[in-house]
Amino acid sequence: MTGWEHLAVLGAGFGAGVLSTTVGVASLLSFPVLLAVGLPPVVANASNTVGLVPAGLSGSFGYRQELREHPRVALIVLVTCAVGSVGGAVLLLALPPGVFEAIVPWLILTSCLLVGVQPWISRWLRRTRDEPTRLRHGMSPATVVFSVLTGVYGGYFGAGAGVMMAAVLGLGTDLAVRNINALRTVALLAANLIATIIFVVVADLDWLAIGLLAAGSVVGGYVGARIGRKMPPSVFRVLVVIAGVVTAVVMLS
Repeated sequence: MTGWEHLAVLGAGFGAGVLSTTVGVASLLSFPVLLAVGLPPVVANASNTVGLVPAGLSGSFGYRQELREHPRVALIVLVTCAVGSVGGAVLLLALPPGVFEAIVPWLILTSCLLVGVQPWISRWLRRTRDEPTRLRHGMSPATVVFSVLTGVYGGYFGAGAGVMMAAVLGLGTDLAVRNINALRTVALLAANLIATIIFVVVADLDWLAIGLLAAGSVVGGYVGARIGRKMPPSVFRVLVVIAGVVTAVVMLS
């Protein structure tokens, strides 16, 4: 890489860190930049996952107050996404590149739709429950299953995984947006961290790119957390839908 390419990857790391802890589409920015500087797709994907771990660490630190409010849910999200990401990382290494290319954009678009209509769905669900005034601050078995599946996707590819987790938590709980943002950040950290352990052992990695991404993303993740904890719910949903649609369109093109 040239000097300008070094700066591009560093900047992509910062931007991806901000996106990771606000709207959950970090790879939309960082993965294409790694491809543009000449990394092969599988190497770029694995290196991108490793390089964005610092964003999850700094972002989780930035959301520490929100995570303390629901420690049980945070633990469940952490464990389920970690377990799921093991399967996702294995799939990435075992399957030919591009196996899921046809369905991933549609999964992301579906998640965007669910995030967009989540307030109406949540109100409908509350009306159909026996105790309509009781808020759901825990995770049902179905929500846990979908959290594991999101972890699988996060370990396999990851682009749009934050959007998917926002949909899962938004529909499966009645937590505030700032709490969902915090839990989504922890979920992506768990998926990336477990996948990183596997990739370091068995995958081809570009450590220069990883170092540059990590340096940028550790700052961007904390900055994004400061923004995300104050983001109004309506703004959050609009940004998530826009980011998710852009990700899906880019992947379909």
